[in-house]
Amino acid sequence: MSEQSRHRPAKPYRRPKKDPVRILAFEALRAVDERDAYANLVLPPLLKKAREKDDFDGRDAALATELVYGTLRRQGTYDAIIAACIDRPLREVDPPVLDVLALGAHQLLGTRIPTHAAVSASVELARVVLGDGRAKFVNAVLRKISQHDLDAWLERVAPPYEEDAEDHLAVVHSHPRWVVSALWDSLGGGRADVEDLLEADNERPEVTLVARPGRSTTAELLDVLGEDSALPGRWSPYAVRLIEGGEPGAIEAVREGRAGVQDEGSQLVAVALANAPLAGSDERWLDGCAGPGGKAALLGALAAERGASLLASEKQPHRARLVERALAGNPGPYQVIAADGTRPPWREGAFDRVLVDVPCSGLGALRRRPEARWRRRPEDLEGFAPLQRGLLREALKAVRVGGVVGYATCSPHLAETRIVVDDVLRGRGGPAARAEWVDARPLMPGVPALGDGPDVQLWPHLHGTDAMYLALLRRTA
Repeated sequence: MSEQSRHRPAKPYRRPKKDPVRILAFEALRAVDERDAYANLVLPPLLKKAREKDDFDGRDAALATELVYGTLRRQGTYDAIIAACIDRPLREVDPPVLDVLALGAHQLLGTRIPTHAAVSASVELARVVLGDGRAKFVNAVLRKISQHDLDAWLERVAPPYEEDAEDHLAVVHSHPRWVVSALWDSLGGGRADVEDLLEADNERPEVTLVARPGRSTTAELLDVLGEDSALPGRWSPYAVRLIEGGEPGAIEAVREGRAGVQDEGSQLVAVALANAPLAGSDERWLDGCAGPGGKAALLGALAAERGASLLASEKQPHRARLVERALAGNPGPYQVIAADGTRPPWREGAFDRVLVDVPCSGLGALRRRPEARWRRRPEDLEGFAPLQRGLLREALKAVRVGGVVGYATCSPHLAETRIVVDDVLRGRGGPAARAEWVDARPLMPGVPALGDGPDVQLWPHLHGTDAMYLALLRRTA
């Protein structure tokens, strides 16, 4: 050490700058990782708390939301890129460090934030939440990532399509390989079709409202929101789409329960069941898996228009309370109970129409819950299978002869859709159900690309909806 260096005064310590937007995004990612929480449940209360502070405005909330959802959607891609920039296995990096690195990678590769700002803001975040030592590691890794854009990185880290098509698509479009394989099998078609679907899963979905019949109208919602803020739905006669997200809670009809937030695919399922042709009485409807209440609220309103009553059943008491809240103020008769649909308290043949929107993997809602793709495993489907079959069998017992059952699920996986229905009709794992298919396609007028039927599979890239599945069955004996 030179004499000059020996006597050079040390730099004074500079406290890290606390960026409330990136700290909030980091806290949301940690909640998702540590508590298996869902971002759409964690983020709103964090944003509400932050908005109460004068230094957090709408633009900050929009950036925080983009950082959280963008990072979760592209987690697989960013993990592959981060792994290429470090000299140890990714599993040996502490999860909080990975979260900071992924947030930084998203800013560098998935947003228009300038490179210098993305790196410096991420390093400052690391200093606040990880300490100065690990912040140096974050700085080094992000500087390596910043040397290439996303396309160049994908050429480096994704295997060639010709060598391993599914692994290539998994890295490029940030889905687990098994999910890519399952979606491809369900969709059919070639590379372009599945790439369109995977890319649609990574797009931010529209916020869609439902005007509950007899309580509000689409014209009312569109008039209140204005043409600059909302558009009519594409397919559902009760749907209104918010432009650039919007804030549903600020709409009076939503606050009063006369309208609600509901994906257009979910609306189409309820409307199709309600409009399925039926001979004889049409007075008693059942929603056998009603939580959290969106379909039940729409069914209840449609039933009320015809003088029918709705029984909404949900196994979990806390979800049953959500159903009660959604149905509050319904103009027609309804009842909400906490009951197990596989061991129901109602008598056989008690209903004219029955809906069972069964618990599933949720692979049809990856736009809204991007973390689900990393949380689910193929073996999870084996756990859902007996429940799905049991619920459908009991639903077919609950409906009268000539009545209609709607089997719905927010998944396009064949093991949760057509295979379940076929197994129940053929008696695999239990007595064969005495029922026949009802073609659901004419009950979604104007909706294109509904396939060969008689069941319907909706798709994000074709219909702009969640990947909802619907099979309609009529009890014959």
